[in-house]
Amino acid sequence: MKYMCPLIVVKDITVSRKFYEKVLGQKLKHDFGENVVYEGDFSIHLEEHYKKLLGNGHNRILKKANNFELYFETKDLEKVVQELKDIQIEFVHGIKEQPWGQRVARIYDPDHHIIEIGEVIG
Repeated sequence: MKYMCPLIVVKDITVSRKFYEKVLGQKLKHDFGENVVYEGDFSIHLEEHYKKLLGNGHNRILKKANNFELYFETKDLEKVVQELKDIQIEFVHGIKEQPWGQRVARIYDPDHHIIEIGEVIG
């Protein structure tokens, strides 16, 4: 068995695609309509379609669970954080140094999944 990628469920695929492609600069790898895959090998899947795939009794989608995040790195954390503030993205927290010495910021995507953006280390 081979692990492929994380998949997050989104309310509006158009809004989420704009966020991931325009705000975070992600490149589309596959477009399956209700499900898209980005070059970093993570997917977003339209909530209504995903609920149908799960079937009755398993279609409750929780928001802002804060138990999962997608992680990205950048060479210019301050610039990225300022750009996100300028377009009024909701922050979990601004730039913080982690116990291992890396500085990161965390934001919410349009569906309140946590996005961590860390400076490149090493």
